[in-house]
Amino acid sequence: MGEYVIKLPDVGEGVAEAELVEWNVKVGDLVREDMVLAAVMTDKATVEIPSPVDGEIIWLGGEIGEVIPIGSPIIRLKIDGEGHAPAAAEPSKPAKAEAPAPDEKPAEAAKSESKPAAAAAKPQEAVKPAAKPVFNTSAPRSEGEKPLASPAVRQRARDSGVDLRQVSGTGPAGRITHEDLDAFFARGSQKPGSAALSPDNSVKEIKVVGLRRKIAEKMAIAKSRIPHITYVEEIDVTSLEELRAALNSKKRPDQAKLTILPFLMRAIVKAIADQPQLNALYDDEANIIHQHGGVHIGIAAQTPGGLVVPVVKHAEARTLWDCAAEVNLLADAAKTGTATREQLSGSTITITSLGSMGGVVTTPVINHPEVAIIGVNKIMIRPMWDGTAFIPRKMMNLSSSFDHRVIDGWDAAVFIQRIKALLETPAMIFVED
Repeated sequence: MGEYVIKLPDVGEGVAEAELVEWNVKVGDLVREDMVLAAVMTDKATVEIPSPVDGEIIWLGGEIGEVIPIGSPIIRLKIDGEGHAPAAAEPSKPAKAEAPAPDEKPAEAAKSESKPAAAAAKPQEAVKPAAKPVFNTSAPRSEGEKPLASPAVRQRARDSGVDLRQVSGTGPAGRITHEDLDAFFARGSQKPGSAALSPDNSVKEIKVVGLRRKIAEKMAIAKSRIPHITYVEEIDVTSLEELRAALNSKKRPDQAKLTILPFLMRAIVKAIADQPQLNALYDDEANIIHQHGGVHIGIAAQTPGGLVVPVVKHAEARTLWDCAAEVNLLADAAKTGTATREQLSGSTITITSLGSMGGVVTTPVINHPEVAIIGVNKIMIRPMWDGTAFIPRKMMNLSSSFDHRVIDGWDAAVFIQRIKALLETPAMIFVED
């Protein structure tokens, strides 16, 4: 039997440490090769730590929320030593030859040294090889037994209100996959039995770690430092939607499909040309406003791990199609956790949108230290009076917040009215000033 030490691997260029955000095992668990043991988070992404060997967990280094340096030991396993490359495992120190006791005769000591192999063989024969761990992949699992699943699968289950103990896992060592969840949903499975209604007095403590902790810190700073003013305006996007559909029907195969965001981005660029003070960062420690020439638009994106803001750099130098392609690229990187630090930083103004769930009105929180954020609400068909009759029009609200320390209410209204005029007459977006 031997020990195998798993150290925190190099999870990205320039990354010196990572935060431990999830343990999928506990001391005493039997694990198999490739089973995900833990997850760590850096400024760039969440990374899963798999086991390179079969074995038994004998030590876990660190608690959830702890920041661990790269290369530090995080897990120790007891292994049988078979089938693993010696270079991969922690080399065991060679046993030192014991010196003969003072009263031991030299001849007897020599005799004992002449048969080292035989002496070593006897205890080896008495120890039976450790049995391979047996995993139960059936559901439901027993109370307290933690099902094996990746962070993405766990988040999806939480969002759907599913207890993973009720889901059968078909992956390695009974690990639950997205396909297992799909099969569970297809069967319409719920918890077995419908017990009588009874009060639930349980209290679950959830430690705020990882991306959620970073979001909490940033939101707290934004709300405590920035006096928000929120301005809501309705936009008639009927013509814009007709233009968008026409452009998408004639786009080249290599072009990204147009959503409303590229049009809004181009409208923001034109509105900022008239009011450059909206494209700024406010250093409230030094009382300095950094007004930027380049328009770097952050696009707030919801991911399985939480809210992130990838940034479309230099939107003022991009066409409508360029904006669409960059938004798609950044959205995919954010959702898969592969977005780089460069892609997630440097914004000067932000757009936030909940898509079809956008609600009627929202009160967006400014992405500190920016001074403005544009919130997109859902498009709805509403009857609008044209002077003679009510006609159906596609309407969408913009709910936008501004830092009232540096942006007056009048300037905020002028800015949004300029965007409204451009979106309601979308041909103006393409007219050079």
